[in-house]
Amino acid sequence: MDAVSSESEIDTVVLDLGQVLVDWEPQRAHPHLSAQAWHAVAAEIDFHALNLRADAGETWASLEEEVAAAWPQHAGFLARYAEAFATTLTGPVPGMPELVGEMRARGLRLLGLTNWSSETFPHGRVAVPAMHELEAIVVSGDLGLVKPDPAIYQHLLDRFDVAPARALFVDDRLANVEAARALGLHGHVFTDAASLRRELAGLGVVIDPPA
Repeated sequence: MDAVSSESEIDTVVLDLGQVLVDWEPQRAHPHLSAQAWHAVAAEIDFHALNLRADAGETWASLEEEVAAAWPQHAGFLARYAEAFATTLTGPVPGMPELVGEMRARGLRLLGLTNWSSETFPHGRVAVPAMHELEAIVVSGDLGLVKPDPAIYQHLLDRFDVAPARALFVDDRLANVEAARALGLHGHVFTDAASLRRELAGLGVVIDPPA
């Protein structure tokens, strides 16, 4: 394993998981619905707000009861989503399994920080082999905290003795990255593996793209 260069500004990379390591398409849990119909239901019940509540520790069963009571015509929508969750993970984000392996080979410490329901998270471990390259993963559903709450970042920093100024936080959501920056971490809004390579190079960690 190559050691991180003394010229590098960082020694730790903290990675979000969804849309960074693994592609997530929630509508795939309901293949009987057209894309238009799925988005209409999701908007009516505010699926993404409900999903965030699950990420914060609420059970899918309790959320399904809430939806069924408020929108009887959509009873079963969340239950189906939770049951078919594995189908919503469509594979690794292109280039990221290789980059994760290369970062580890360079001696960077790799941690995960994800907004994810503790009920469905085990599917992620199966679907995303790159997760096993990470030293540890902080899962929001286990803590009852979600990004961008500063407390979840502080939990990771304290638990793993991470120096904020020596860490890069990577997430596809700007609000989450800004929260990390406010605590002193370097931050990168993820779009693709190539842009993350450039960010790392700017911090003194040059990882050449695969031939």
